[in-house]
Amino acid sequence: MDPRALLAEFTDAVARQDGARFARLFAEDGVYHDVFYGAFAGREKIAELIDTWFYKTAHDFRWDMHDPVSDGRTLYARYVFSYVSDLPEARGARVVFEGVACMKLRDGLIVEYHEVANTAPALVRLNFAPERVAKIMARQDEALRARPEVRGHL
Repeated sequence: MDPRALLAEFTDAVARQDGARFARLFAEDGVYHDVFYGAFAGREKIAELIDTWFYKTAHDFRWDMHDPVSDGRTLYARYVFSYVSDLPEARGARVVFEGVACMKLRDGLIVEYHEVANTAPALVRLNFAPERVAKIMARQDEALRARPEVRGHL
């Protein structure tokens, strides 16, 4: 699948809360590593991420991908992602953050999705207590340190 078509399908499925459609973009053994919720392995769990986890406390998702680059095995794209939070402390705020989507591909399907995201603006807009922000940052630190390419930096 053409990278731009893949990204358009990817973002539209999220905006329409269509987890099954989203999951079909992944290989059967695909893994989605979400910056907030962690790893979701396999199509069933990936669909659950969209249908349940994303939409449990938010609505009106928007996801724009910019400047995709791919060699057929790897796909990178800058993005801007936003949603309206249903969490009481956020008071209906539109939460916006930016990042870079990093995808490993096999036979035109996503095998692994990671992102490098600037979550700080989202956490400010959500009005999270400092302890909650620290907990999220600690989880992101653990996930980073667990990756093979980081071993030489520890």
